[in-house]
Amino acid sequence: MPRTLEAHTAQVAPSTELDPRWRALVSRDRTADGTFYTCVASTGIYCRPSCPARRPKPENVRFVATWEEAETAGFRACKRCRPKDAGLAERHAGLVADVCRHIEQAEESPRLEALAARAGISPFHLHRLFKAATGLTPKAYADAERAKRARAELSDAKTSVTSAIYGAGFNSNGRFYAAADGMFGMTPGAFKAGGEGTTIRFAIGASSLGIVLVASSERGVCLIALGDDRDALVADLTHRFPKARLLAGEADYEAVVEAVVAAVEQPDKGFGLPLDIQGTAFQQRVWKALRDVPLGRTASYTQIAKAIGAPKSARAVAQACGANKLAVVIPCHRVVREDGALSGYRWGVERKRALLKKEKAR
Repeated sequence: MPRTLEAHTAQVAPSTELDPRWRALVSRDRTADGTFYTCVASTGIYCRPSCPARRPKPENVRFVATWEEAETAGFRACKRCRPKDAGLAERHAGLVADVCRHIEQAEESPRLEALAARAGISPFHLHRLFKAATGLTPKAYADAERAKRARAELSDAKTSVTSAIYGAGFNSNGRFYAAADGMFGMTPGAFKAGGEGTTIRFAIGASSLGIVLVASSERGVCLIALGDDRDALVADLTHRFPKARLLAGEADYEAVVEAVVAAVEQPDKGFGLPLDIQGTAFQQRVWKALRDVPLGRTASYTQIAKAIGAPKSARAVAQACGANKLAVVIPCHRVVREDGALSGYRWGVERKRALLKKEKAR
C-alpha cells in the first residue's frame, strides 16, 4: 500500500464490507460513478465503482472521494474503466442537463427538432435519452416548466390571469385553460383566489406511525401528512387552501384513508389510487426517481441527482424531498446520506427509520 494512504486508511471502518460503498462496488452500480473511487492496495490501481474488472478482496480496498486524492496517494488510473475520463453516461447526463437549462430559459416551449439540433443528435435519440434521464419527455418537461411559471405569475397579487398566460409562455388563452386542470387541479382563477370554489375532501386515520391526514382534490390524492397532533395537520391543510371548501369525515372517503394506512403498514402491497401531484419540473423529476427506488432499498441524494441527469444537484434533490406532500406514496424516506446514515425527514427521522424497517422486513 502506498505510504501516503496510510493516514487515510486509519480513518476507514475496520470492515470494508460494512461500508455502503462496498455494496455499490459489488453491484457495479453506475449511478455511484463519480461519487467515490476504489483504490486497490494489491495492484496500486484505482477504479470507478462500476469497473468490470475482477472484484478485489475487501481487505485490499480503500475508498477516496476524488481521483486526485487517489493519485496523490500513489495509485494509477485503471486502463479498463478510465476513471478520469467522463463516461458515456456522464456525457449523456451533461447533454440532458444543457437541454433542461435551455427549456427553462426559453420564452416559449422549444420544439423537439430545435432541441435536437442544439444537442447535435437526432430527435429520436434526444427523446430517448431525455426520458431515460428525467422520467419525462422534453415536451412534458417544458409543460411542467410552464406550469411553474404560471404558479409564480398567479401567486403575484398584482398580476392578472391574462398577464399570467403570456408571462408563463402560452401564446393563446385556449391552450392555457386547456392545460390549467393538469397544472393546478382547479381553474386559474380559483388557484389565484387561494382555492376558492374548489372542494377538498379529507379525513384522518390512525397508523403505527401516528396520525395520518389524507386529502384529495377532484384529480386525486393531493396530500398525505403524518403527525401526532390532529389540529396541527388540519391547520396545515387549511393554510394550503385557505378559501377552498373542505369536506371532512365523509363515509365514502374512509376507503381512501384505509388505502393510505395500508400502504404504511404493508408497503409491498402498493398504492393504486390516483394522485394529484403538483410541483416544479425539477421536483417532479426527483419524485419520479424516488418512486423508482425498489422497496427495501435506499439511495443517496447524489445517486438520485445522477438518476435525473443533474449530478451536481444533490442539495436541490434534498429540497425537493422536503417539498414532497405525499408521505410514503412518494418515498422520500428511502433517501439517505452518502455514508448510509439517515438524514432529515419532513415527518420525523424516527418515522423514517420505522418505514425503512418495515420495508426491509417485507
